Amino acid sequence: MTRKIVSLKAISPVHEERIRSVAPQWELINGTDKDVWLPHIGEAEIVLGWSEEAAGHCLYPGTRLRWVQSWGAGVDRFPLESFEKANVVLTHTSGIHPNPISEHVFAMMLSLTRKIHLSIHNQREQKWQLVGAPGEMHGKTVGIIGVGAIGTEIARLAKAFGMKVLGVKRTVATAPYVDRMVGLSELDEVLRESDYIVVTLPLTKQTVHVFGRRQFQAMKPGAYFINIGRGGTTDTEALIEALHSGAIAGAGLDVYETEPLPRDHPLWLMDNVMMTPHNSGSTEYYDDRAMDIFLQNLRYYITGKELRLNRVDPVKQY
Repeated sequence: MTRKIVSLKAISPVHEERIRSVAPQWELINGTDKDVWLPHIGEAEIVLGWSEEAAGHCLYPGTRLRWVQSWGAGVDRFPLESFEKANVVLTHTSGIHPNPISEHVFAMMLSLTRKIHLSIHNQREQKWQLVGAPGEMHGKTVGIIGVGAIGTEIARLAKAFGMKVLGVKRTVATAPYVDRMVGLSELDEVLRESDYIVVTLPLTKQTVHVFGRRQFQAMKPGAYFINIGRGGTTDTEALIEALHSGAIAGAGLDVYETEPLPRDHPLWLMDNVMMTPHNSGSTEYYDDRAMDIFLQNLRYYITGKELRLNRVDPVKQY
């Protein structure tokens, strides 16, 4: 029987040819159109991308499915227990995000500090108006909560601004550009010292609402909160309270507990908040970099070797 790779996302002719060059004996189904992939998904051994609808047709005991390649880094929306029971391996695209996400973080930090977002608002209203004395990032302290590849790149850029860098990591170890690393149990200490808090954490059972009322109260009144990890790590109501009360100066958010954010949500109208639609990891180079990861693992897979890159641990949930 023909072995099949089914992509639930449209891939370019160049990427399609790259896959065929690595696995010439396999049948490749390319496209997001349900009518294209549905007749094949039940016979797929490898799936690129994922959807709840696809799960109903290929994720069950005895399935032919053996490997799913996520096209993102977060896996909190995947049915990890079902994957484990069906003996299906899940891999993600972690490692391609440090450049775009670190640039996104600094765009938010700079805009909030220099009040650029308020000037943009005035520009739209054709209003020549000062927005108060902007701050400076040079010499300030940034606390990075979750120092992986993304956090390390943020730390490197922070050093170009002469900033002190504090890191929080589940497994405490030294990291380049980080002045002091502590465990999650010492989070409050980092919150008290930092002028900026940047959250890069994945969403797991251990990180749900890591940031709540107590954590925001521990932060400096003039500090900024940046979240590009997962919305579920933050208690949104507690964040809104902190922003309203002045417990913190402002926030830059790319992720939310509810996505898309409802049109009537109070965050939309807050002047001390910058928001983007969960696109901090997006880049013109995204698909090329994701395909590189997939093809490296595909070479392992078709030769009977264990998948080595970005394999998700269902217990750790990342």
